[in-house]
Amino acid sequence: MIKLYEHPLSGNAHKVRILLGYLGIAYEGVHIDLPVQPEKAADLLRHNPLAEVPVLIDGDVVLRDSQAILVYLARKYGGETWLPSDAADQARVVQWLSFSANEIYHGPNLARVYYLFNFELDIELAKKRATRVLQILDARLASRSWLELDRPTIADVACLPYVALAGEGKVELAGYPNVVAWIDRLRSRNGFIPMPGFERPLAV
Repeated sequence: MIKLYEHPLSGNAHKVRILLGYLGIAYEGVHIDLPVQPEKAADLLRHNPLAEVPVLIDGDVVLRDSQAILVYLARKYGGETWLPSDAADQARVVQWLSFSANEIYHGPNLARVYYLFNFELDIELAKKRATRVLQILDARLASRSWLELDRPTIADVACLPYVALAGEGKVELAGYPNVVAWIDRLRSRNGFIPMPGFERPLAV
């Protein structure tokens, strides 16, 4: 069985849980306290010297980084559905994984950890970046249901958690109706796994 080192409040771990749920794959969760205390996480450190979650173990395959794990699961278990093999379509999907790791990380994610975990950072800059992220996504989703192609892919899965949790960083989703509708579409799919903070967005 797949093993996943995770924490209930980790949006990066939740990306992996979401895709596992959509794919209908059972897994064994290994709880890691956040923030990670290396002296108490020797097992995690054996698999990830960065001492971060998620880490996925599937037989002999050991992977860290949520984006890499999404790519692996999509290609091994998802066929063409979640990450197409066509070069252009694959690149279109992967560009959103970079958006998740950069713009979303430095916007909604950092705003959230400032309030949730008392991280020291420039909160006004994080909120400004988060607002820009929501503007970009809302415009992108104005005339389409999914970020790329004609179906949900790991582009949507990668971007979902920290956007849906933007309110925990005091960045409201009200005013971004296309983003809210997109979140609801993903939440309503069979196999979706919820997490703390994933309350239904307000209708706008």
